Amino acid sequence: MKLIHTLTGWVVRALLLLATVPALAGTITGSAHDFTSSAWSGGRICVACHTPHKSDTSVADAPLWNHSNSTASYTLYSSPTMNATTTQPGGGSKLCLSCHDGTVAVNSFGGVTGTSMISAKNNLGTNLKSSHPIGFTYDTALATADGSLHDPAAKSVTIGSGTQTKTGTIASVLLYGGKMECDSCHDVHNTFTVGTAGSGLVKVDQAGSKVCLACHNK
Repeated sequence: MKLIHTLTGWVVRALLLLATVPALAGTITGSAHDFTSSAWSGGRICVACHTPHKSDTSVADAPLWNHSNSTASYTLYSSPTMNATTTQPGGGSKLCLSCHDGTVAVNSFGGVTGTSMISAKNNLGTNLKSSHPIGFTYDTALATADGSLHDPAAKSVTIGSGTQTKTGTIASVLLYGGKMECDSCHDVHNTFTVGTAGSGLVKVDQAGSKVCLACHNK
């Protein structure tokens, strides 16, 4: 009886401990991109972005794409101290901005024009001057010219948390086509991220500016 009582107490303490541990990365369920609670989703998570049939094959950077794309032209980040040359967002960035520039409704997918616009908090707009630059080539030459960036071909970084991590060079785990894009810092599927559901789906911990120092040599 004493043994059973001891085991019961241990189990209760273990459950309480687990209840205080935040969910680890690895699933889109419960993340910022889980739309199952929205009436227009029909209880489906993936439908706003992907479809198994009749997808938009003109989008080369996403499989089975289903969301309406933005046609906006963006005002780009600029700085007199910036050595890189920015271009209009490409690849994954354009897919992110199809909701996050505020010109296309979140529920515009499957050929239907929606009316649910992204929240003001998450709306970047079409003026990207106040956001981290994207759409530029980040290579060894840029790191050398800048003097305060790590060489992306040599610097190692780990993304994700818990048992869901990936380690490699900046070029291999953060860049896309050799460029800095939105998905360099954010994982839209919450696979290799850190923090809670409200932490912005970032790949590297923001504590101590680790996400910044992954690339910036300060």
